[in-house]
Amino acid sequence: MQPPRPERANISDISEMMLPDHASFAQIQTQHGLGPDAVKALMRAELKPGSYRAWRKRVRHLSNRRAAYK
Repeated sequence: MQPPRPERANISDISEMMLPDHASFAQIQTQHGLGPDAVKALMRAELKPGSYRAWRKRVRHLSNRRAAYK
């Protein structure tokens, strides 16, 4: 069973938080109740394929870099 899809206004808020890479998946989960997999699925549905791939590459790179500093 899939979690309910957020409202259009929330989708816009989530996209605005995630695209510039300033928000973490934990912040999104706290504010909107969506886990990392749901956020990735939402971003995949909302972005063009090339934009989604570029976003995932940035997110992966940032998470690897953050892990190195912990």
